[in-house]
This record gives sequence, structure tokens and C-alpha cells, in this order.
Amino acid sequence: MEIILKEDIIGLGFKNDIVNVKSGYGRNYLIPQGKGVIASPMAKKILAENLKQQAHKLAAMKEAAEKKAEAIKDVALCIAAKVSATGQLYGSVGANQVADELKKLGHEIDRKIITMKDAKTIGDFVAMVHFHKEVTVEIPVKVVAENAIAKENKEEVAAPVVEEAPVAEEAPAQEETAEE
Repeated sequence: MEIILKEDIIGLGFKNDIVNVKSGYGRNYLIPQGKGVIASPMAKKILAENLKQQAHKLAAMKEAAEKKAEAIKDVALCIAAKVSATGQLYGSVGANQVADELKKLGHEIDRKIITMKDAKTIGDFVAMVHFHKEVTVEIPVKVVAENAIAKENKEEVAAPVVEEAPVAEEAPAQEETAEE
């Protein structure tokens, strides 16, 4: 008995495949469960037309996914997290935090298409963004301690003050020479 599958069935085939099964399996399981239909000549014509129409839609979806992937392919994230003295994170950094950081950078990406092994320590990790079954982008994620970022910001603020101080000292010296 020929059956057109309506969904993927492990060990049998994928959606829209035409497979040969024993008639009892087809009549008693696949058709009543809605997992397949009898492959009549009319059903085969409908399947062929659906596949033809879906080809254009799938190509357009893949093209849109490639454009989105191109926009974020060079993005690298640095996420600050609270850390204990031993370097363990309080909690973990996962797909939600990656999606939030991408949103801050102006890339609206659903967290459900991001896969990442939860980061529970400080270090470098990789987040995978699956735009399409054939289009995937790897984003490097660096997890750092919040304290380290606060120290870096203080050093950056202190550095311009140090640079401005010698300039301020030189100005009074020039005024004294102008008076003499």
C-alpha cells in the first residue's frame, strides 16, 4: 500500500514522501492518526503541485534567512554576569541573555532560534542562531565578571583625567612666561 506521509516518522520517511507500507499498518495506524493518506493518483498530483508551490516559498524564506545571517555574522558579544570568588556564575548565561544583548545591538532575534550550552563559568562560548534549516550563524560569546567591567570603566574614566592634567599644568606655565 502506497502512503503519502503528512509528517516525519522515524524509520519510515519524511513529510511528503511516498512510501510502501503493509496495508494493516497504513489502514490501522497511519491514516487514522493523520500521519498519512492513501497515495491515489489525485493525491499524487496535489502533492506535486504543493511541492512546486512550496519550492518558491522555501527559496524566499532561505534568501531572507541568509540576509539576516549576513547582518549578524561579525557580531561578538560580551556578557557581564555576577560571579563568586571561585569563578562560578550565580545562575548561568544562556539563549535569553544572548537574545537580549543582540536586541541592544539592534538585531531583533527570537530566543527560540538560538541554541547555546548554558555558560556556568567565565570564559568563551559559542551561540548558534538557526535562521533556516540550511542557514546557521555562530556568534562568539564572552562571559566576564561584572566587577571586571566596572574596573575597566573606572580605568577608562581615569585615563582621560590623567591626560588632561599635564595640559592644564602647561597652560599656567605659558601665562607666567607671557608676564615676564
